[in-house]
Amino acid sequence: MLLFALGFLLVILQPSAGQFPRVCANVQSLLSKECCPPWDGDGSPCGELSSRGSCQNILLSQAPLGPQFPFSGVDDREDWPSVFYNRTCRCEGNFMGFNCGECKFGFSGLNCTERQVKTRRNVFQLTVSEKNKFLAYLNLAKNIPSQDYVIATGTYTQMNNGSNPMFRDINVYDLFVWMHYYASRDTLLGGSNVWRDIDFAHEAPGFLPWHRLFLLIWERQIQKITGDENFTIPYWDWRDAEDCEVCNDEYMGGRHPTNPNLLSPGSIFSSWQVICTRSEEYNSQQALCSATSEGPIRRNPGNNDKSRTPRLPSSADVEFCLSLTQYESGPMDKMANYSFRNTLEGFADPQTAISNPAQSGLHNALHIYMNGSMSQVQGSANDPIFVLHHAFVDSIFERWLRRHRPMLEVYPAANAPIGHNRENYMVPFIPLYRNGEFFKPSRELGYDYEYLQEPALQSFQDFLTPYLQEARQIWAWLVGAAVFGGIVTAALTGLVRACRKKKGGTSSEIQPLLIESEDYNNISYQSNF
Repeated sequence: MLLFALGFLLVILQPSAGQFPRVCANVQSLLSKECCPPWDGDGSPCGELSSRGSCQNILLSQAPLGPQFPFSGVDDREDWPSVFYNRTCRCEGNFMGFNCGECKFGFSGLNCTERQVKTRRNVFQLTVSEKNKFLAYLNLAKNIPSQDYVIATGTYTQMNNGSNPMFRDINVYDLFVWMHYYASRDTLLGGSNVWRDIDFAHEAPGFLPWHRLFLLIWERQIQKITGDENFTIPYWDWRDAEDCEVCNDEYMGGRHPTNPNLLSPGSIFSSWQVICTRSEEYNSQQALCSATSEGPIRRNPGNNDKSRTPRLPSSADVEFCLSLTQYESGPMDKMANYSFRNTLEGFADPQTAISNPAQSGLHNALHIYMNGSMSQVQGSANDPIFVLHHAFVDSIFERWLRRHRPMLEVYPAANAPIGHNRENYMVPFIPLYRNGEFFKPSRELGYDYEYLQEPALQSFQDFLTPYLQEARQIWAWLVGAAVFGGIVTAALTGLVRACRKKKGGTSSEIQPLLIESEDYNNISYQSNF
């Protein structure tokens, strides 16, 4: 009954962020390379008549890339999204969206001027009704077609450079599965050739900002299709877990009684079909995943290769990772040592921070441990545990940002693997977002984590507030003290001068201490913060 009622909310959907906007997936837009749809509020492209934005040329980063991808002009994702569009909406102020019809993350209201911060909660702290609502929302997303976005079923070359568009509809949940696949798929080089050492969402600096944006967009889409503006993604705190605590029918699905690789028939997720899991088949056909059904979700938690992932991550693993001061290092890929990003992603040992791709730690450990759909990168988002898992990974990223307070310049501006420089646009999102835009505290993006709220000051403004309040209370006293001090100083100065005049003629040997102007300029002052 809940799903039936939620279905009627489709009529109020507004544009969101995702892959190819439906209004731009046509011959005219592809040939003109322009995606500047009108905003419904005034009918003008990008809401220009209402000063929400305007249609502008895309500004691509010219910073050099790392050596991991030795090709140019062979992959549609290079210099995203310029192969498909070179003009898109550039929104002003707090407006956002492919037609500037939305508010930026963290803002709401008619003119997007109202700040808001929502709280993501531990999935085990949800009430029964809240938990059931979350599961119903997931199932609804799996059964409702996306109104705003379509997916590409062919490359730009296969589309005859735009004159033969190849797109298809997709449901809301699978849209995000497909986006995760598209960002991490191999490069098709023609014939039977592919290049595997490429990933626009993993194994490089953009791993954490990319998934932060991915979850924000997913969260907003759920808010829209349900009409529940207060919905937030719950997280699973897997530190020190002895097994998969969410792998039961009450939460994300238990084990099938006769086939340990499948989900229990008692779980709503047992009927779900996966997409984009057959990468070798796509590669051999030089084709993209077309989002056709490829069978049920597979999951056999704990029966993984123990030599690669002997256990789930511990609290000590997380604390060591958080102690690392460098966000990125060395080649800025999965071989990076002493890199917070690489250690959290799981390619470096969580006890030494030395790269060891043969082992899987922290983030990667959870994927391998699930031993099924979650364990293959391109199709891992098929398993709804993906959302709970990545929300907690994002919370660890948030803890690191709060502890070390890095400047934006800490995120690499150049020489990172393709797509991962600070100013690169993230694949495959339209509207466009740069990696560096999500290298910032979560509260600036409109959300927080329940377990991070109490012990930490939430912002620099929060830090200053008590001191500013004290200053207001004693402001009158400070002004009075300054005036009184000025009067006393003036009186003393006059008295000293009078004494000097009186003594001036009695001894030519007594002279005032003089500092020549050139010496005065050499005096330096230091202040420590």
